[in-house]
Amino acid sequence: MPNIKSAKKRVVISEKARQRNVAARSKMRTLIKNVIKAIIAGNKEDAKNAFTAAESVLDRAANKGLIHTNKAARHKSKLAAKIKAMN
Repeated sequence: MPNIKSAKKRVVISEKARQRNVAARSKMRTLIKNVIKAIIAGNKEDAKNAFTAAESVLDRAANKGLIHTNKAARHKSKLAAKIKAMN
């Protein structure tokens, strides 16, 4: 347990940041899963709409440093390819 006031403050700030990161990561994963579910269901319109939402969140996560830029690009590329391959 920290004794210095600034160290106590860092504990509080770090926990807030951790909670924010957990929520953002969870949202990102959920939106990616929504795209995959729409692809499996065979609904191209829903897949495109879900992809648009996921793409935005992936870009934001990459810009904020939550995930690496290349990881965001990789996810977007794979999802776009799966949507394009649909009948």
